[in-house]
Amino acid sequence: MSDQKPQDRRSFLLHNFRSLGRLFADSVSETITRASGGKRYLRPPGALDEAAFLLTCTRCGDCATACPTNVIKLLPPSAGAAVGTPYINPLEQACDLCGKCMPACEPKALLLVADPRAVKMGTAVINPEACWAHQGQMCDLCYQRCPFPDEAIRMTDGKPEVIVDACTGCGLCANVCVSTPVAIKIEPRG
Repeated sequence: MSDQKPQDRRSFLLHNFRSLGRLFADSVSETITRASGGKRYLRPPGALDEAAFLLTCTRCGDCATACPTNVIKLLPPSAGAAVGTPYINPLEQACDLCGKCMPACEPKALLLVADPRAVKMGTAVINPEACWAHQGQMCDLCYQRCPFPDEAIRMTDGKPEVIVDACTGCGLCANVCVSTPVAIKIEPRG
């Protein structure tokens, strides 16, 4: 005899609806990525998930105007469905998490995040092949520039290590990286 309990109807339906929901969400995400030229973009702090963001953002540019350091740029027509939406390129200039863009967004494509530590724009990813510290040289610029050292990035045996759950994706570490090619890239959320 089998030791497995028979699955009741409610559990069976719940499991199947969740599976269907995940399949639908993955399909929507893939469609949006294709419609945006196949690229994912680093969005300003407080951005909704990409599908909701693209539907909610009116492309007004108020977030870019409110940005005191001119970090937020608007995507060109080559971005497909994402044209006119705000993005950040941390290799040009990184976000300092000032938070002025969020209240400027009237349609609420950017939701207010009161604590900068709670911002989740993306995650820093270190390429050990390009990182000076991982190659045995002394370098901790990414650690020094991080707004939350020892929380979002720490030095372990002289090498930087990103703490994924605490990384905001601001890009300050990538912006200051001196290796060529840059050893840190920011993977956009989602």
